[in-house]
Amino acid sequence: MVLVEHDGPWGEVALRDARLDAPVRAHLSGHRGLKVLLVRRHRRPDRLGGCRVFVWTPGRSLLTASFERHADLLDLDVAAVARREAPAGLVAHPDPVYAVCTHGRHDACCAERGRPVARALSEVRPDQTWEVSHMGGDRYAGNLLVLPHGLYYGRVTPETAPGIAAAYDRGEVDLAHLRGRSSRAMAVQYAEIALRRHLEEPRLAALRLVARDDATTEWQHGDTRWRVRVSRSLGAPDQLTCGAARLNPVPSYAVEELVRLA
Repeated sequence: MVLVEHDGPWGEVALRDARLDAPVRAHLSGHRGLKVLLVRRHRRPDRLGGCRVFVWTPGRSLLTASFERHADLLDLDVAAVARREAPAGLVAHPDPVYAVCTHGRHDACCAERGRPVARALSEVRPDQTWEVSHMGGDRYAGNLLVLPHGLYYGRVTPETAPGIAAAYDRGEVDLAHLRGRSSRAMAVQYAEIALRRHLEEPRLAALRLVARDDATTEWQHGDTRWRVRVSRSLGAPDQLTCGAARLNPVPSYAVEELVRLA
């Protein structure tokens, strides 16, 4: 995942429509499995040129660099990021990044519900909070991405956002709003959330994925191993986003088995 600072406007599809030179857009696009998002500060003065970049791959630390011009992004080895390798020229970023989706041109819900969340987080984490372009799951707005763990939170409000940040500082997740981890398949994300809620376990490091086979996962929690099996189904058609032109079936997951193995 690559986050590129760009004050906007972003357009409907951020990377395609943003006011970036064509060579830069081409350089950042077209790498299989690589997600590129645009970020900006919430209601802070534009910087006089230059941009900040964050690079994150699952299992690695969050890396960052600053460039004088967006054209200098051509020197960023995004192909290495797509291979889950650390590109040269970046340094470790020691602090969390709280990225709130406010991409209203993609979907109005993201702006209407996301911007108040970004404002609330900016008041308590001004140097760690960013607005971010579309990350998926518009129906869960306000959406929050927390790095470096790649945690997705949904239906976050201005009242609950500071508490999510405080929990993360303690090494914990907010079980009420957790949507999963961006590095894992949907079934695995649902299984982790279900097991955490069953155990009432918010500690990030307390639960470890040790095995996976299709929709069945096994987790280590202290000296105990758990197996979780989930199923996927499609519910009744619904409007998945504020801007959806038609109704679509809503995918959902259910726990079929949750057992203690040892």
